Amino acid sequence: MANNSFCVSITNRETEFSCSLKELRLLMELRGTEAVTRIQESYGDVKGLCARLMTSPVEGLDGSSNDINRRKQAFGQNVIPSKKPKTFVQLVWEALQDTTLIILMAAAIFSLCLSFYNLPNAETLHCGSAAGGVAEEGETEAGWIEGAAILLSVACVVLVTAFNDWSKEKQFRGLQNRIEQEQKFTVVRRGQVIQINLSEIVAGDIAQVKYGDLLPADGVLIQGNDLKIDESSVTGESDHVKKSLDKDPMMLSGTHVMEGSGKMVVTGVGVNSQTGIIFTLLCASDDEKKKKKKRRKEKNSVAPTVEMKPLDEDGEAEKKKTNPPKKEKTVLQEKLTKLANQIGKAGLFMSVLTILILIARFLIDTFWSQGVPWSKACLPIYMQFLVNFIIIGVTVLVVAVPEGLPLAVTIALAYSVKKMMKDNNLVRHLDACETMGNATTICSDKTGTLTTNRMTVVQTYMAGRHYLMVPEPDLIPDKILDLLIQGIGVNCAYTTKILPPEKEGGLPRQVGNKTECALLGLTLDLHRDYQTVRNEFPEEKLFKVYTFNSERKSMSTVLRNHDGSYRMFSKGASEILLMKCCKILTASGGAVVFKPQNRDNLVKTVIEPMASEGLRTICLAYRDFPTADGEPEWDNEGHILAGLTCIAVVGIEDPVRREVLIVQFGGKVFSCVSLSLELWLWCVFLGFGSLLWGQVKFAMACG
Repeated sequence: MANNSFCVSITNRETEFSCSLKELRLLMELRGTEAVTRIQESYGDVKGLCARLMTSPVEGLDGSSNDINRRKQAFGQNVIPSKKPKTFVQLVWEALQDTTLIILMAAAIFSLCLSFYNLPNAETLHCGSAAGGVAEEGETEAGWIEGAAILLSVACVVLVTAFNDWSKEKQFRGLQNRIEQEQKFTVVRRGQVIQINLSEIVAGDIAQVKYGDLLPADGVLIQGNDLKIDESSVTGESDHVKKSLDKDPMMLSGTHVMEGSGKMVVTGVGVNSQTGIIFTLLCASDDEKKKKKKRRKEKNSVAPTVEMKPLDEDGEAEKKKTNPPKKEKTVLQEKLTKLANQIGKAGLFMSVLTILILIARFLIDTFWSQGVPWSKACLPIYMQFLVNFIIIGVTVLVVAVPEGLPLAVTIALAYSVKKMMKDNNLVRHLDACETMGNATTICSDKTGTLTTNRMTVVQTYMAGRHYLMVPEPDLIPDKILDLLIQGIGVNCAYTTKILPPEKEGGLPRQVGNKTECALLGLTLDLHRDYQTVRNEFPEEKLFKVYTFNSERKSMSTVLRNHDGSYRMFSKGASEILLMKCCKILTASGGAVVFKPQNRDNLVKTVIEPMASEGLRTICLAYRDFPTADGEPEWDNEGHILAGLTCIAVVGIEDPVRREVLIVQFGGKVFSCVSLSLELWLWCVFLGFGSLLWGQVKFAMACG
């Protein structure tokens, strides 16, 4: 990207930082080995870049307000200005584009124009009697009322629609701002892993990224574990990009972490990030188009020009498409537009037919029945009757068009929006109400939507015994307990943790992956501290991590021992991981052979009963790699993730929300018991959980 394409002005004023904003922006435009080469030439390595940004790759920033403010002034804030909302006048103009309203306005204006036409005196001696009927004097004076009433009705519809759209847009932006303020990201400051608002992220922050994250800023990778990024939102490439220190360490804002975890140093925020640059370029492009269009209009108004149009294959000039794309109409709008067109055509046909009949009747009665001869002196009188016939025809057309229909629909939708607001359902546009009114099936996610998303280990199987509740630590052999605590501590994402409750007497806060939070909660229930294990094995000392993905359905972490041997801890879906176990720990703390018949018996007696109660079953296992076997082939996952020793199987509960158990419809409250069969089949169809029994139990819990 050329320097002159930057969206915001960049000043190279000297600061206490050893690298400038322009330098960082140029760095983030590089990819792959080119970026690695630039980092090595300019900074030595990523640690050198951190030193230039006056931050520590381990401790992070000190978090002082003075330092944060200096970084915001030097490198910008992590805020991308939103697009300007439409003005009330623009919303009024959009509301006026409705076909029904256009027909009504045209008919009303025509009716008003004719109502102010003063008819000449119809009394004459030689021009015949007034066949066809002339309006009475009182009706003529009040003829403007009908047209004015139609225009008033149209104005009410337009103003109500525009005001509702404007108010809902304002409420939606307020809600969007509140949601953005509540969004947090994990960073390291003063050596502590904390979560801060996205707008508080500054250049130099050490951010921790994990599976499922949407990167809020640009950065350079410091440490990664099997990290793969979806950069399709920025580059358009659908393939996942593997990130590593030696191949491609550049992390772009607006991209999704699809696999793995790691840490990065933030180098670009807000409008200076790649997403911000693209956004500001698009905004500048829109502004430039508006300016060109304005200049073209001014030029055309001064002197007309002849535009040469290209020829198509048939030799005919192509028509230049300048019309903006029309907004897609909803089902109700399409039906109303079709009805308005049909009524308009029928009304126009009847109006023309009425005028023709009245003219024919006048001609037959005047020149045939009364025998009045044609005279040029009577021409103004004949025009009087013709204008009167046209007024009657327009009246038929105006009466045929239902001017109250748009107003009735708008008021009904506005009333629906107000009622939905009372149920905490924010509707941004009125037409969304009638769109949702056509919905027959709603597909919903289970975890966190139909459930509380607060997972807890409630049952365990370890040391050859099935515990229906978390056992006391004294009942578990020390070797099994140590392996369990160490495996959970290092084989859960370090961004996942249990924090003290915000309010006294409240529940501990779960931060990060909820399944991993349940496992960390198990260590606390066993009166052990997982943080002690993490302090002994910081994330930088983890030898290798096989992160969770949809193919593995497991996560494994490898530790290197002092004697050069390795130990790997694994966790994953019980039906997957048990197939890879060849041993299992018993009550004595020793490992015995785990045969297929033992596995089948464990599934029938432990896993299926847990799943039948709606629990998510997770297997915890480990494997040792002695030095005598040589260095393992870590890229051969099929060989590495085999020959495991089962430590325990846990059952995790995610309670169903109370709101799911009660359904309100038509002002009445129903229990999901009345919908049990349909909901049961629905849950099984959607495939909730990892086992069929888990799906069935969840449906049964809902009624």
